[in-house]
Amino acid sequence: MAKASESQNVLDIAAESYTLLNTPILNKGTAFSEAERNCFGLHGLLPPHVGTLEDQAMRRLKVMDTFTADIQRYTFLRDIQDTNETLFYSLLTSNIEKMLPLVYTPTVGEGCQRFSEVWRKPRGLFLSYPNRGKIREILASSRFDDARIIVASDGERILGLGDQGAGGMGIPIGKLSLYTACAGIHPNTTLPILLDVGTNNAERISDPLYIGWRHERVRGAEYDEFVEEFVEAVIERWPNILLQWEDFAKGNADRLLAKYRDRLCTFNDDIQGTAAVAAATLLAGINVSGVPLTKQRIVVLGAGSAGCGIASLIQRAMIDAGLSEREARQRFFILNSRGLLIEGMPDISEFQKPFVQPASALASWKLHNPQGVDLFQVVANAHPTALIGVSGQPGVFTESIVREMARHVERPVIMPLSNPVSRSEATPEQLMAWTGGRALIGSGSPFPPVDVGGKRLVVAQTNNSYIFPGVGLGVIASRARRVTDGMFMAAALALAELSPTKTDANAPLLPPIARLREVAAAVARGVGRQAQKDGVAEDLGPTLETRVEEMMWVAEYRPYRRVEAGQGRPSRARSAPVRSGARSGAK
Repeated sequence: MAKASESQNVLDIAAESYTLLNTPILNKGTAFSEAERNCFGLHGLLPPHVGTLEDQAMRRLKVMDTFTADIQRYTFLRDIQDTNETLFYSLLTSNIEKMLPLVYTPTVGEGCQRFSEVWRKPRGLFLSYPNRGKIREILASSRFDDARIIVASDGERILGLGDQGAGGMGIPIGKLSLYTACAGIHPNTTLPILLDVGTNNAERISDPLYIGWRHERVRGAEYDEFVEEFVEAVIERWPNILLQWEDFAKGNADRLLAKYRDRLCTFNDDIQGTAAVAAATLLAGINVSGVPLTKQRIVVLGAGSAGCGIASLIQRAMIDAGLSEREARQRFFILNSRGLLIEGMPDISEFQKPFVQPASALASWKLHNPQGVDLFQVVANAHPTALIGVSGQPGVFTESIVREMARHVERPVIMPLSNPVSRSEATPEQLMAWTGGRALIGSGSPFPPVDVGGKRLVVAQTNNSYIFPGVGLGVIASRARRVTDGMFMAAALALAELSPTKTDANAPLLPPIARLREVAAAVARGVGRQAQKDGVAEDLGPTLETRVEEMMWVAEYRPYRRVEAGQGRPSRARSAPVRSGARSGAK
């Protein structure tokens, strides 16, 4: 691009007419200027009024407010994203508190269930099992040259809703939209991928509208070979890409992360992102309760990869705070569907073994059923300071359990993290009522403020969007080659530092959703610095801070200049991250 163009923040564009209007990242709709309409052959294709981004946003918000159901708003926003990405991200970033529940949890759950109805235009890649052997060819398209972050799912464990097959694509699309809205990752550098290996959801398969591969799920060696082909093709195509695994079932999530984390830059948000935001929420609660980390007693309901991931990261924080590994492990009580994980239980997974309680630890407990120690018995005997739910079982934090917990702890930290709302272990309103307003709450889904003694208390949404966008930005800014556990601890500490409870004991545990962009920048700086300390990134020194700032793209219209196909570098120019003003970010 010529220097004059750079100084004026102009993009060189080879597309014209319908092609330009049908390219979501380039389309401006009515905001194309008269000069651009002349230059690109747009007269007659657009109404004569020349509008602005602000006009367009106001018009879309007005229409969206007429809808009566959130799934209608979700579909409307997806259509905008597939038509005009700059407008979509302008709406999202300017109205993040209103939009987050629509583009992600809880509405994305229904969006996945009804994805076959919602699907309009191609976005991302469906890599189906019948196309094995062709993945390299599919990834080779030049339209994916600028990809820097992939979010991939096989759709088997979507939120608390289970197997949604190809409908699981709603999760990678939603996650990547938050990478852009919260961390400023340019949309042209993101790539959602659905590994379609079939589905065991009879409702999906029998649906005549279902867009996925109508076949029962592929398992075993065939599944592993397909995933291996995918990973090898990704590494070959983009050696430095960040690959995020999302919503894989318990039997695959930990296993795939362990298998591939040393082969490319990768992480699993359900395991590591959830752990980081839960750890940050607990640290924020300590600001109020005064119970130090080394004295915390943690009960986790849900012994899957997410629950054990949370326990692992908090355990690491306890060790950093001075406990031995053995002492830290004794402070965790993890339950699965059969009860507390105890020595001798059958079918204990490898990742669960560190949190199995020896029978001797329960010798002094008063148990009515030693063969299956349920949640009430654990709470009554362990007297936990924190209760975390990742079970997907609605209402399982019952009144008797919560009251028993509150009987022994002045300020109990309670996190019903399962989502969507229909899967929450308890509502904040219930928790406040049963604890006399003393609970410190972090919920997985958004809930309205709770009235406690005439005061309106805002409940922190313990959402992974506080963590993963900043992690992605930190990885890219630091040019990290791998993602370490230390980087997620750094993310948790950075988020905890921003907790409003540091100055106000009555404040929510986490910053308001409106500050997510600020949060992402802080998390990115912490993650990038830790990547350098861990020796998995370039030692950029103070330059890292500048790179984080410069890489945060802002959704705004830029002037276009017409060039002939092949002249200059129009395809690269259109995807270069841009900040507010005339500065272009590094690619």
